[in-house]
Amino acid sequence: MRIMKIEQRPFGTVDGVPVDLYILTHPNGMRAEITNYGGIVVSLWVPDKTGQLADVVLGYDRLEGYLRKTPYFGALIGRYGNRIAQGRFTLNGLTYTLARNNGENHLHGGLRGFDKVVWQARVVPGVGFELSYLSKDGEEGYPGNLSVTVRYTLAEDALRIDYTASTDQDTVVNLTQHSYFNLAGEGDILDHELTLYADRFTPIGRGLIPTGEIASVAGTPLDFTRPTLIGARIEQDHPQLTLAGGYDHNWVLNRSGEGLERAATVYERKTGRVMEVFTTQPGVQFYSGNFLDGSILGKGGQVYQRRAGFCLETQHFPDSPNHPNFPSTVLRPDQTYRQTTVYRFSAR
Repeated sequence: MRIMKIEQRPFGTVDGVPVDLYILTHPNGMRAEITNYGGIVVSLWVPDKTGQLADVVLGYDRLEGYLRKTPYFGALIGRYGNRIAQGRFTLNGLTYTLARNNGENHLHGGLRGFDKVVWQARVVPGVGFELSYLSKDGEEGYPGNLSVTVRYTLAEDALRIDYTASTDQDTVVNLTQHSYFNLAGEGDILDHELTLYADRFTPIGRGLIPTGEIASVAGTPLDFTRPTLIGARIEQDHPQLTLAGGYDHNWVLNRSGEGLERAATVYERKTGRVMEVFTTQPGVQFYSGNFLDGSILGKGGQVYQRRAGFCLETQHFPDSPNHPNFPSTVLRPDQTYRQTTVYRFSAR
């Protein structure tokens, strides 16, 4: 029986610390290249309807690109994915002040979130590899020593990510993965057909912070309950699209339990590639690459113009610590944080 091949190669250094690239290759040809700097998915090669492989994630050929300028291409995000209003929250009667790195708000873990650290890596033969990191009490303003482990597994048709975390103090946690996908491998993503298995979303206000409302998508351009081209309504004159410059919202998934359930399906007609997203999380942030502006020279010399990629970030809701009606993101010492997300690929 053929098994998955795992290679480890030097990928550079960060502040004198060696960084490696882990190359996971499945016998069917699917390949993932992931670095222990920020847990970044550097490339993900999947076949189209003719069997032709293409890299379907945005990023850089070299580590230096991620160090110089990156909108979180491919990265692990923590301690808290997405935004926290005013960079502060209250827990057990104490107010914690976080780094403000997105205007007046806190975004994706702060100035030096999990995307900007070198993780300890361990190869799991025939399966994938595991990353671990200890986020110390007070890092970026968060309470508690948080021990995090993330395992990347490559299957015949899927990339699976399993997250676990534990803490020695009450804290908040919301981990996610921030790959930008383009199933065509180039161009924009407006002709990708998207289905989101969510009847509701969390409307945003100024600074893309949720208002606290949970609203129906019915009758709005945020309704992807049926397969719809990403570009079909993205330029409509709608307050939610105007605020975000397109799609950059959290959808409330139609969940029936606590296990893995389907969050989204994306279909690219030209190549026939299909990506299905499964998660244990209550929400997914669909971001249509609105802030890409042509200033980034990416892999193979590609210039990443506006909407060159999309993100589907499985998550708890943005700013949940400040909205008691949202599912809680509090992790206590007697609990273990667990979440799993699977990106499954096929072609038709």
